Amino acid sequence: MFEIGESLREARIKRGLSPADVQKAIRIRDRYLQALEEERWELLPGDAYVKGFLRSYADFLGLDANLYIDEFNSRFAHGEEPQFRSPPPGSAGSASRRIGWLRPLLAIAVIVAIVAAVAAWQLGRSPHKTSPPPPTTSTTPVTTGGATTKAKTSTKPKAKPPALPTRAVLVASRGSCWLEVRKGGANGTVIYEQTLPQGQTLPLNLKQGPLWITFGAPWNVDLRMGGKIVHGLPTSVGSVILTRRGLS
Repeated sequence: MFEIGESLREARIKRGLSPADVQKAIRIRDRYLQALEEERWELLPGDAYVKGFLRSYADFLGLDANLYIDEFNSRFAHGEEPQFRSPPPGSAGSASRRIGWLRPLLAIAVIVAIVAAVAAWQLGRSPHKTSPPPPTTSTTPVTTGGATTKAKTSTKPKAKPPALPTRAVLVASRGSCWLEVRKGGANGTVIYEQTLPQGQTLPLNLKQGPLWITFGAPWNVDLRMGGKIVHGLPTSVGSVILTRRGLS
């Protein structure tokens, strides 16, 4: 048995690092780093986040993260959290999880059905189809045997590129997830900082620039833009930049 917080603090000091250095490197708020070093687990969002933060902190300091997580599990953990259990078929937990999965899918299906119905109604009102604009023509002077004639060339109208989406949505599909959303970058204004419960959604407005998003449990979340799931979320506690072009 060893002291988790004191061991982390000593390792950080030996490497000549300040809490601000660690926060900048692994993107975990300084108050959470202080809570880890003081073993004040009640100041952290939950056991799953404690383990994620411990793993990131220990790996950054070159320590064996599994030892710290095992020590936390043996002395402080409150047991496996609901979102990581696999309830037996037919149980209330299994049924509620299925409902949590189906709820956002049903909402999306209703929206798609409404859009399709409106599009069909608009097409039914049109007396005739709108034909595309005819190609424009221009003449180019050509000299043949001293005589100048004009040859016609045809140019087709260029297709406009599709507009980039201005909104996105985070969906807590598989469980709760702590989120921190900042405008512009890692040091921008905080616009959201709390746990998103399972089955809930968080709309994101991208009109005013990129968003910096930190995830506590990214495996529980889906990101959608333009009606499609965006891939590339981190597999552990971490941060991403979201723009109208996608993740970076």
